[in-house]
Amino acid sequence: MWCIAPKEDAGFVCQMEAVLDVYKRPFDAEYPVVCMDETTKQCTREVQKPIPASPGQSERYDGEYERNGVAHLMVFYTPLESRRTVRIADNHASGEWAEGVRDLVENQYPHAKKITLVMDNLSTHSGASLYRTFEPAVAHALMQKLEFVFTPKHGSWLNMAECEFSVLARQCLDRRIADVPTLTKEIAAWQTHRNENAKPADWRFTTDDARIKLKRLYPKVSCS
Repeated sequence: MWCIAPKEDAGFVCQMEAVLDVYKRPFDAEYPVVCMDETTKQCTREVQKPIPASPGQSERYDGEYERNGVAHLMVFYTPLESRRTVRIADNHASGEWAEGVRDLVENQYPHAKKITLVMDNLSTHSGASLYRTFEPAVAHALMQKLEFVFTPKHGSWLNMAECEFSVLARQCLDRRIADVPTLTKEIAAWQTHRNENAKPADWRFTTDDARIKLKRLYPKVSCS
């Protein structure tokens, strides 16, 4: 699904071009660009045992199932390194996001001078969440290592982390998974395989492209 902003939306194009400028940057290990996104997965337990596949017959399972909790998924994806980390929690509170960011800064990129974090503009995605979760000295130290760049409203397609969730959904989550421990194991296997085999992202949509293909989003400016 593509969500495009209304016509002549200055706020949208301002944030869109900021994201596209970030995507033009060459790879620099000291200044990595990381895309972050969140989603959920409903765990469902089978009520009736599925009938296994056999020659000439695909697997069959009953339409009835039992809900068994919802897992919250958070991905941190470095497109130019083809590196992704999926965190799994039971909620999407600001503390979960803050813990993910701390892990990103202190464990994944401890030697980076500045990490550019591309994400949507949820209320939990802010420095305030760091200060609500950690002591001031810790929150301040994390903020010194971070640059936040937000995708515009109706512009989640600009976040490359959303593309990773699309791949995860097709390759791993597009089926019934009974519980969170099983989900965690399956996602860990997917993450390892993809980190070892996927190529770096090749983002080709540029600001010049946007000004042509999405011209209707740009305000009409009358020259005086």
